[in-house]
Amino acid sequence: MQMSDSRRIPASKEKVWAALNNPDILKQCIPGCQSLEISAPNEMTATVVLKIGPVKATFGGKVTLSDLDPPNSYRIAGEGSGGIAGFAKGGATVNLNEESAAVTILSFEVDAQIGGKIAQLGGRLIDATATRLAGQFFSSFGEVVGGGVVVDG
Repeated sequence: MQMSDSRRIPASKEKVWAALNNPDILKQCIPGCQSLEISAPNEMTATVVLKIGPVKATFGGKVTLSDLDPPNSYRIAGEGSGGIAGFAKGGATVNLNEESAAVTILSFEVDAQIGGKIAQLGGRLIDATATRLAGQFFSSFGEVVGGGVVVDG
């Protein structure tokens, strides 16, 4: 699965960068996130509960940040297992561009693979769920970071 998008965040680039690297803020914004903790420099562990169609599973996994260019971009890669429900792994390139002193354009390109029971649900359902979850994340992220509404880019 591949997906790319951009969003306008009503905050400075430095504030958006700091929030993207803050596990407490990310935990608030990631749908279904039960825990998110720094386990090593540039590495976090997470537990997320997701429902995709009829399948509900708890995924545990690791996220690694690389190619850091503060406050402009980084690469995030992760993998997680949901037991019998299956697994997910992939990565995203995240870029921040300053539109103005008070607005940042956050753009991302995601490449992910899934396997197991969730992979049998069909691409359309999985793509729709991924798009919905990304939308929920960015809405929450914009409210927490910028105190305002996130606008599609």
